[in-house]
Amino acid sequence: MTIAPTLRPIGATALLALLSACAVGPDYRAPAPSDLKVPERFLAERPGAEIDLARWWTSFDDPVLTQLVDKSLAANLDVAVAGARLRQARASLRQAQGGALPSLSASGSVSRSIGNDGNTYVDPSTGQTISRGGDTTIFRAGFDASWEADIFGGIRRSIEAARANAQSSEANLHFTQVSVASEVGLNYLAARLAQVRLDIARRNLATQDETVEIVGWRVQAGLVSSLDLEQARQLRANTAATIPNLETSYNNAVNRIAVLLGEAPGAVNGLLREPQAVPLPPEAIGAAIPAEIVQRRPDIAAAERTLAAETARIGVATAQLYPALRLSGSFSGSDTSLGDLPSAMIGNLVAGITAPIFNGGQIRAQIEGQRASADAALATYRQTVLTALEEVENALTALTNAERREREVIAAAEAAENAVIYARSQYRAGLIDFQALLESERSLLSAQDSRASARADRANATVQLYKALGGGWEAAPIPATALSTRP
Repeated sequence: MTIAPTLRPIGATALLALLSACAVGPDYRAPAPSDLKVPERFLAERPGAEIDLARWWTSFDDPVLTQLVDKSLAANLDVAVAGARLRQARASLRQAQGGALPSLSASGSVSRSIGNDGNTYVDPSTGQTISRGGDTTIFRAGFDASWEADIFGGIRRSIEAARANAQSSEANLHFTQVSVASEVGLNYLAARLAQVRLDIARRNLATQDETVEIVGWRVQAGLVSSLDLEQARQLRANTAATIPNLETSYNNAVNRIAVLLGEAPGAVNGLLREPQAVPLPPEAIGAAIPAEIVQRRPDIAAAERTLAAETARIGVATAQLYPALRLSGSFSGSDTSLGDLPSAMIGNLVAGITAPIFNGGQIRAQIEGQRASADAALATYRQTVLTALEEVENALTALTNAERREREVIAAAEAAENAVIYARSQYRAGLIDFQALLESERSLLSAQDSRASARADRANATVQLYKALGGGWEAAPIPATALSTRP
């Protein structure tokens, strides 16, 4: 007859363990590449080896660009915000994990009564009778404990959601680093392009000043009409009018770089004051297959982890339909001797079950709403994947076409330079009219400007490709705001 009492607790323990092993709600499975409509390769496939994307800016072989991007990854304020949100998400994960553990609190006090009335009194906290013969010191202590048995997995689903949310925040931090690095690169290229175009405009302006002077002499000599002089002045004024806009473009790009570095506008003016050509990117740049892009891009990882979190929250909402078992206990006691206090402790243990009976369909409405959130997260994930593939396709096409255009523009600029040399020589000899000289000078300015822009377009397309491929975060430092501030 002693077997049954032994089996009952074992059976209850086994039942509790079995129930604890299950968790209501759907188990998350990441969508397969076939479900995301990921192709096997890009349409705009390019030959060439893929470079180290972790520090793609070093491939331009420009020390100033490298310095600016490295500093931005360490000091950019958007990165600092993303780091703080990551720390916040990790704190929420620890909070969710703590919900699965028992909670324990303690209290204690010491009181002293002075006087000798020879009477006794009953301690209201414990019900003990204590003598008040003379001065009396009373020690009190208490402990409270509580724990909720996660029978249907609601707490575990909360932890699962919090963990996925923290991983999504980490991926968002990496994507912010990718965006900052590319934005610094694009603004640096814009600043260098503005410097080159300013130099072209100023050199042409100086040449056109000479032309105005020569034409003025010829007018005075009666060799040409005043129409030639006015046309020369018009061309000179149009060239001069482009300079303020180019200076504005340069200042905007430099100021933007300063802000990206967490500095006030003007902080990097000295570093970029010396004009330089637009840095050249590597000649042959290939792209990975689409499936590798899906695995590498941080924004895709963030969207996938958000989907996992929303799926886990379905289980959190579903668990509210089922009973909840809570265990609580308290222990307290008082005595006039600190050494006798443990023996004076008394306590109680309470087990309570709560279950929803009627709540107007609120819980099921909450579950349905959470399922809708998960569906939205899935659609967002799919859209993020397709957008990433689109960005890579567009960047590959833009880079290929920029290379083709640059080759033709270089040839056109060389021809325009030769044409101006011949036109000036023939005009001085009186072999051509002034209109032909003006057209050749206009063509030269346009061709030189186009050559500088074509070079910058190729560099910009390269940076956009690096960003589309998801490079630039692997070697970035961890922001200080992402680190715990606990001692």
